[in-house]
Amino acid sequence: MEPPADNHPNPGSPDSYHTVHEITSKEGENIKNDPSDLIVTDASFRPGTLTTAKASALGYPTEDTFENRSNTSKGSSDDMEKGMAPVLIQNQIGANEIEKSDMETTVQPRGHPDSNWRVSRPPKDLTTLPAKREWRFWRGIRHNYVTVYQRLFAVCFAANMIALVVLLATNRHSRPWGPDRGNVATAAAANVLAAFLIRQENVINALYSICCATPWWFPLRLRRIIAKLYHFGGVHSGCAVSATAWFILFTALITMDSTSGEYAQPGVVAVTYVLVILFLSICFFAIPKFRFVSHNVFEAVHRFAGWIAVALFWVLVLLVSKANSELPGAESLGITVIKSGVFWILLVITFFTILPWLRLRKVEAFPEVLSNHAIRIHFKYMKIGPILGIRISDNPLKEWHAFASIPAPDGQSFSLIVSDAGDWTKKQIQQPSRAYWVRGIPITGVLRMAIVFSRVVLVTTGSGIGPILSMLVSHPLPCRLLWSTPDPEKTYGESIMESVCKADPDAMIINTRASGRPDMVALAYHLYVQSNAEAVFCISNPRLTQKIVYGMESRGIPAYGPIWDS
Repeated sequence: MEPPADNHPNPGSPDSYHTVHEITSKEGENIKNDPSDLIVTDASFRPGTLTTAKASALGYPTEDTFENRSNTSKGSSDDMEKGMAPVLIQNQIGANEIEKSDMETTVQPRGHPDSNWRVSRPPKDLTTLPAKREWRFWRGIRHNYVTVYQRLFAVCFAANMIALVVLLATNRHSRPWGPDRGNVATAAAANVLAAFLIRQENVINALYSICCATPWWFPLRLRRIIAKLYHFGGVHSGCAVSATAWFILFTALITMDSTSGEYAQPGVVAVTYVLVILFLSICFFAIPKFRFVSHNVFEAVHRFAGWIAVALFWVLVLLVSKANSELPGAESLGITVIKSGVFWILLVITFFTILPWLRLRKVEAFPEVLSNHAIRIHFKYMKIGPILGIRISDNPLKEWHAFASIPAPDGQSFSLIVSDAGDWTKKQIQQPSRAYWVRGIPITGVLRMAIVFSRVVLVTTGSGIGPILSMLVSHPLPCRLLWSTPDPEKTYGESIMESVCKADPDAMIINTRASGRPDMVALAYHLYVQSNAEAVFCISNPRLTQKIVYGMESRGIPAYGPIWDS
């Protein structure tokens, strides 16, 4: 039974979500500050090692200096869930902003006299974009069709196909023809396991933790490669397609044996054919073209066809083991099953399939409607670390939506921002829910890789500001922030605007309703040069993200952003 709404404090109020600490400045005065507001400006320190007191003593900006600076200043979608990790950022996407403008710098009036944030217009004198590198044709191939994702897919698939061809060649004279059926089935199951594990939450978080330990003194060339970790989806799809190829071979071998009369097991043949159809269906609906047309269909096929396939694989193992145990001189059924490699692989697959659902629970939510375009949902059921995302649902068997979490200053709660990007998100804004289903554990997002660089430029549109704040609130980092969105204060509220200001006092906030759509590539490069950054990260809709990443990388600048299967 839900408690009445008025029994809970306003989740957006300072009393319930802001913890203030008193420290002593180097002049001996008591000042108030929030550790999460610290912005590190010296590359010799790692984020998280500086305390507010140390920063203040070194003369770094604190909340008080932000306020002084602001007071003395003259002012100045898709509902596209990116697969399982992950897919974590894409529901934070705002408007489709492929933007152009050359309007001069002006100061927008503040929404409140005590506001610290400023809305800007793009500066007229931008840093000139350098020419793109390489021949145009090769540049397009390299950055659009031979990305890290495609390379990982190619490596996994090619390695499996080489192994398959070699196995066929070495067994071409065997009787019955072809390789051992058990070895082929084991190869298929092993690839299913690899495809599954690379998407498993604990594995993803472990990979990010390892890669994010990369120190800043590593060569930039090496760090820019490590930061491409989020392309691991190429391993997932490469192994999944390879598993399908191996199982097609297994089906062909079983069919040959059955038609020749050497293997009279109609049950095995029937289950095998159903399994191969399920494998092909999963691969077909995962093709980007079909996946984007109807993401809900893709998700349903991926989930339910996957579950049925695992169950039928168990049936197949038992049927094949039973048939083998009935051969003259064979061992018992139990021993035959235990000696099967597929049996142990299926045990691991089944365990990790069930694990997230063992963590399924319905939790209380505290919605804060920001506008008719966005809502901020607060949760108090757990502490959450930096740059993590969670999946929520109002129907756990139907659809799940991933969002980046924003840890609260008190460290005991967190929130997420949902913008109007489809039917489901619109419903959450118009009919806020007081409870959601959650499952699994929070998953690390793309922006986590920003900490391997000493200075970055963060580019975002719309509610992509959610993942940005998720990082900067809990992991202060020397950065410049570019945020382009229609009516930012009206849409997202004063508290979000203040949080943006604390993350970057000089944040370039573009109100596209007032100034039009700017050239985001030119602005990103301008901030990159101006701040002497090492990389650019973009959180936006897929089209603009791809445009920013291509615009930077084609000029030799490390750039990163969620891909369709990250």
